[in-house]
Amino acid sequence: MLNRRECLKWSAAGFGLLASGRAPAAAANDRIRLGIIGLGWRGNELLDMFLRESGAEIRWLVDVDRERVDEAGKKAPQASRSQNLADVIESDDVDAVVIATCNHWHCLAAVRAIAAGKDVYVEKPLGQNVWEGRQVVAAARKHDRIVQLGTQQRSDPMQRGIREFLHEEQALGKILGVEVCRYGVRPSIGKQDAPLKPAASVDFDRWLGPAQDLPIYRPNLHYDWHWSWNTGNGEMGNWGVHLVDDVLNVVLRDSLALPRSVQAGGGRLTWNDAGETPNVHFARFDAGEFPVVFGLSNLPEKPGARGALKRHGVESGYIVYCEGGRYCGWRGGGEAVDARGKELRKFRGTSGAQEHVHNFLEAVRTRDRSLLNAEVAIGDSSTNWCHMANLAYRSGVAGGGSKVDGDDPAWHGMLGALGDHLQSHGIGLGDEQLRASGVLTIAADDAAFAGPNAEVANGLLQREYRAGYEFPAETA
Repeated sequence: MLNRRECLKWSAAGFGLLASGRAPAAAANDRIRLGIIGLGWRGNELLDMFLRESGAEIRWLVDVDRERVDEAGKKAPQASRSQNLADVIESDDVDAVVIATCNHWHCLAAVRAIAAGKDVYVEKPLGQNVWEGRQVVAAARKHDRIVQLGTQQRSDPMQRGIREFLHEEQALGKILGVEVCRYGVRPSIGKQDAPLKPAASVDFDRWLGPAQDLPIYRPNLHYDWHWSWNTGNGEMGNWGVHLVDDVLNVVLRDSLALPRSVQAGGGRLTWNDAGETPNVHFARFDAGEFPVVFGLSNLPEKPGARGALKRHGVESGYIVYCEGGRYCGWRGGGEAVDARGKELRKFRGTSGAQEHVHNFLEAVRTRDRSLLNAEVAIGDSSTNWCHMANLAYRSGVAGGGSKVDGDDPAWHGMLGALGDHLQSHGIGLGDEQLRASGVLTIAADDAAFAGPNAEVANGLLQREYRAGYEFPAETA
């Protein structure tokens, strides 16, 4: 995105745009002028949605891959194009930016845009690690910017009805526990002997940005960066943030910024590929009155099967266990059943995608961040729950799955189903290829850990940033 010389210019200037009091000019006719940064699959989805909004005007298209920029330009031919995010951030004719880059660029791009007077819509997860997400929140407060995280289910009108059903009506009685499910089949990403040579259309130095310059042994640069700790956060940071955010919103009503403790385990199983992050992951969070457990697998339900594991019909969603039955929710829908399994109510929604970008534009237009459905501090919380699960896994020990214990039914039920699922693939929870942590307690104020191997997890709360791509002190 920025090369080293350009980054040094940013740092030395101390973000002169703000020091000089310069801010983006007001958009004519109440239109909001946008720059889209990152034009992969998700970036193009967002481009399409913002193009549908009559109050938005696409001024810039930015991606480190020139071919992606040119392809997106067919949708917005009036927009300027660049491989360098500095061009849109420094532009006087942009009010807000939409960030859909790789995870490792989310926060640094957001902080720079905020400091340059731009409002920000940034995709989930908020950050590649805990520390940098907090820098975005601090920058948003310091510069009074509107910052929305792309957890679009928050804008689905259905969510309000589910909260009322569970809490105001208490239609299912007391909540006993929550099980989050991410069972979506993915293939191996492959592995090659020689390091990947990026396509000539890619500015690889800008693609790396703050990440370390490590050899890449997968065949594809794009998207599969999710499964490397250097640039991504695995499936827990990919789909997990959406699902945990639903639980925090609907079940916990945003009452708990971080869990009180976490225990996790898993592994990268059956695949011999270049990925590092687990394709099977399980976690238990202490949410106070009840536990929240998370089961994740990218393997088919059984060898040779096409479909994924499901829990009470849920593949990617969550289950709320209550005294009088359970509620099963997923993107755009859900249903409640009583203790005998009789259907009580169905919920149908929209997924919230278009509403979410509209909500962001309305908050930008009115300068009222309280209107945001996924304001950055809420997004930081949802992201950090998933960071906690990843860090607990990474602090675990081989074969530790045999020592995972706990007396709550949701945990035992999820582990039982996941254990049977793995057994069908010839893997036991206690096998050496799985690792698991003990219970790590969490100090909410500084998001630090205590407990077995806590020093490993604490050492991963922040990363080392490549020279020229560090976070500027002016934003914190």
